[in-house]
Amino acid sequence: MCRWLAYLGSPIDIADILLRPNHSLIDQSLHARELYLPHYRLAEGFAAHAFPTNGDGFGMAWAGLRGTLGRYRQIGPAWDSQNLRHLAQQIQSNCVLAHVRAAPGGTIAEQNCHPFVHDSWMFQHNGTIPEFATLKRELTFDVDPALYPSILGNADTEVCFFLALTYGLDQDPVAGMSRMVARVERARNEHGIADPFTATMCVSNGQKLIVLRWVSPDAQGVQAPSLYHATGPTMLLTVDGQNDRLPENAQLVVSEPLELHWSRHTWREVPSASIGILETGQPARFMPINLDS
Repeated sequence: MCRWLAYLGSPIDIADILLRPNHSLIDQSLHARELYLPHYRLAEGFAAHAFPTNGDGFGMAWAGLRGTLGRYRQIGPAWDSQNLRHLAQQIQSNCVLAHVRAAPGGTIAEQNCHPFVHDSWMFQHNGTIPEFATLKRELTFDVDPALYPSILGNADTEVCFFLALTYGLDQDPVAGMSRMVARVERARNEHGIADPFTATMCVSNGQKLIVLRWVSPDAQGVQAPSLYHATGPTMLLTVDGQNDRLPENAQLVVSEPLELHWSRHTWREVPSASIGILETGQPARFMPINLDS
């Protein structure tokens, strides 16, 4: 379970969204407010099974020069990385994905840190495939053989990414992502796994954001991980008490709002079981995830 953000719009300093807000992703790496893990033993000591820290690595990917993607990942905690702070203050981009990781019981390695990048696509995830060790072999075998050598880690997120690529992400991102969700659900059902598949995901080619929010439909009393979006010239209250204004054409999607005190007029919750398309200067479009696509 993790926290992430995604930005699309006119080029901005990455620090404006990653560092400066008073509940920035860096702050969320240490003090997340909306991350609840009722099924994790390590969360039992926190009220309501909250899990505030995301210190098992971090990363950011961005649309860079000449149509290429840049990426920086490390296994340490984001709150203590001076390199991340310096880079964020030096890089401008029109499209940024950033992620802080919580991987209780998982493998801490750079290859498992988000975002994942392949050719023109970058991808990140908060959530989990339940009993992934049981499903890993058959899901991985569904990956296109030409793509398989590019899988470098052992995390469920990377397998989800390469399944989406296999199922046509490049030609139809909504269909590719929906088919990936459907494949995971089919494997879960065939193996009789009761725990739900949970996910908020974002994939981008630097020109658009495709985001989804999901929890298995047969899950009783389990909510999908939190996800919000803001559109247009959003005002962000900063750590130094200022109000930073995003560009008019901005699209911003976050695991939780980047402000300690926020309004639902600014930050709108992404509907559960939905997938959205966000493009610069256009209204966000959300639709139900079609498992039969």
